[in-house]
Amino acid sequence: MASHSYATALTWHGSTGEGYRTYSRDHDVTAAPAEQTIALSADPSFRGDAARLNPEQLVVAAASSCQLLSFLAVAARSGLDVVGYDDAATAVMDLAADPPRLTSIDLHPVVTIATAEVERATALLAEAHEQCYIANSLLTPVHLHPTVTVDTAAAPAGATPS
Repeated sequence: MASHSYATALTWHGSTGEGYRTYSRDHDVTAAPAEQTIALSADPSFRGDAARLNPEQLVVAAASSCQLLSFLAVAARSGLDVVGYDDAATAVMDLAADPPRLTSIDLHPVVTIATAEVERATALLAEAHEQCYIANSLLTPVHLHPTVTVDTAAAPAGATPS
């Protein structure tokens, strides 16, 4: 069976000696071979630094990014020319749940294609959603709410709009 492995390294320094209210939630994560360091903290609701990303945001970003990459792959394989993709993804954290958790993730991609194949693009978005590794790995449901627009001016020269 083929598989891929992923590893990260997390670093935190500080002291919890003065109790819950005072320790720093700031920490850094790296994932070789990438050179970037991600500066993280807790959600501000949990005494984190709002200027840093938090783990909940990373989960939402991972679901959004995976949907994008899955869609671009299925679109490219099928010959659909995608020329733009924007997503405003959201999630809900239910603190009353037992245990507290993200209870839903909603993806709202606005996809721009170069030819008038909206139904085809919508079907490929659904196919990509079924193939998304992150959505398939989460217990939290990931819902897809796409909008597809057409920009025939973005089509390559000589292409015929469908």
